[in-house]
Amino acid sequence: MKKTDLDKNKGLKISGKIKQAGTPARFGKEAGVVADRREQRKLDQARGLVPFAVKLDGDLVKQVQALAQERQTALNEVVTELLEKGLGKGVG
Repeated sequence: MKKTDLDKNKGLKISGKIKQAGTPARFGKEAGVVADRREQRKLDQARGLVPFAVKLDGDLVKQVQALAQERQTALNEVVTELLEKGLGKGVG
């Protein structure tokens, strides 16, 4: 075999090992322990949460997202608070 063929095979071995290697822990499952969708759905149901999809104006969504980032809270919490205030229940 020629030297170029040896180098080519060596490169193929290396790229094959890279493809087979798992995702590093900092990017993989260990990065943030997030329940899978089924588990998350069960947790939400236990808390009495119900999925509720609506269509909103893009600018309004950006304002709500900015408010959530400003407060460093989840988007669900901000939307819940705004809806309760709008419906007159207040936040308790």
